[in-house]
Amino acid sequence: MSNLFDLAVTVNRVRYERAVEPHILLSDFLRHDIGLTGTHVGCEHGVCGACTVLFDGQPVRSCLLFAVQTHGHEVTTVEGLGTIDNLHPIQEAFHEAHGLQCGFCTPGILTTLVPFLEQNPNPSEAEIRAAISGNLCRCTGYQHIVDAVKLAAEKMRA
Repeated sequence: MSNLFDLAVTVNRVRYERAVEPHILLSDFLRHDIGLTGTHVGCEHGVCGACTVLFDGQPVRSCLLFAVQTHGHEVTTVEGLGTIDNLHPIQEAFHEAHGLQCGFCTPGILTTLVPFLEQNPNPSEAEIRAAISGNLCRCTGYQHIVDAVKLAAEKMRA
């Protein structure tokens, strides 16, 4: 008798079908089963935000979600936002405005901000800070991140 679950999920516009154990976390499935290591695992308790991905377009902590819960759904990781030749405007802005240092928190911040900017095309600094309040960064002091989000908003409006 097998305890495996037949998972079918679309990740970054690619459909994956795998037999997985029911207790495997989405973060582990992404990193170990399909090799998408852009999703970082920090606290493993949903507090730091490093593992944030988009689940049907909404930010979720992949360390708090079982892979089987994504069956039939769509997941977008930082790798799905853009390509090296065609960066997402938020990726461009973070590069141009020095919105990252070590980069560990950056994938979770980017995936948090994409739907935020789609819903808030001209956010105030206070709204930006509230939007990223669930993503911990130990390097930047957040000002360059806020500046990058302002630049990304401009790029996305243009």
